[in-house]
Amino acid sequence: MPELPEVESLVVFLRERIVDRRVAQVALASISALKTFNPPVTALVDSHVLAVSRRGKFIDVAMVDANGEPIHLVTHLARAGWLQWRDEVPTTVPKPGKGPLAFRVGFVDDSGASTGGFDLTEAGTQKKLAIHVVRELDDIERVRQLGPEPLDPDLTVDVFSALLSAAGRRQLKGLLRDQSAIAGIGNAYSDDILHAARLSPFAAADSLDSEAVTRLYDTMRGTLLDAMTRSAGLAAGDLKSEKKLGMRVHGKTGEPCPECGDVIREVSFADSSLQYCAVCQTHGSPLADRRTSKFLK
Repeated sequence: MPELPEVESLVVFLRERIVDRRVAQVALASISALKTFNPPVTALVDSHVLAVSRRGKFIDVAMVDANGEPIHLVTHLARAGWLQWRDEVPTTVPKPGKGPLAFRVGFVDDSGASTGGFDLTEAGTQKKLAIHVVRELDDIERVRQLGPEPLDPDLTVDVFSALLSAAGRRQLKGLLRDQSAIAGIGNAYSDDILHAARLSPFAAADSLDSEAVTRLYDTMRGTLLDAMTRSAGLAAGDLKSEKKLGMRVHGKTGEPCPECGDVIREVSFADSSLQYCAVCQTHGSPLADRRTSKFLK
């Protein structure tokens, strides 16, 4: 799943290519991906791109339509979605339900010459890619419900500490992934943040002392900033491999821990898994593969 660093890099990538361009064509190949109906997706045609930005894991392409009204193309790539840039956009209409393509948009410059475009695709059978066409970003309920951005200067260590206290006995892993608590962090970076902070993914949010809170806060920001630095300037097609190569423990079950050399372990759930190091994070005790258990007996 693309998370804050990858989504931010996609935003920068798009910003350099489509700002001040005009939408020449749109093609919806997956009806289930479109989550809105008013305005219609065809209202994007002839819209002028003003800006591209990110909120949490959402990409927002802000435009004015042919009537001078604001209109936004907003997408959430979910677990298996991706954005693929095309220097040349096919003019043929894609067949709905055929292959991974969900949506296509092409752009032109002021002279009407094609300047490329992008496809939104989704692999696998679980179709969760979301496309919204709205007048304002906050028209999307999931966006309104997002928590603070982890790199926002307003999220100070004191605010972060209060957030942890208010979460009570919630486990740190779940809290970091909760978009209504902190926006932009997913399964992968939460694993790496907790490993770097030397904290158990099952630790209760309100159990941390002030030193641990500061360590988690600094590690969260440092991990995300490092990932953003690594992905800066990369083409959209290279971001996935960069993310995988940059991971400390996530997705590396059975490999040696980069800190202590012990084996990286895994806890599996119904639809996801987490990776961690028992020596670095749980005082040497392996975690059980059950959400309600703390440690193996």
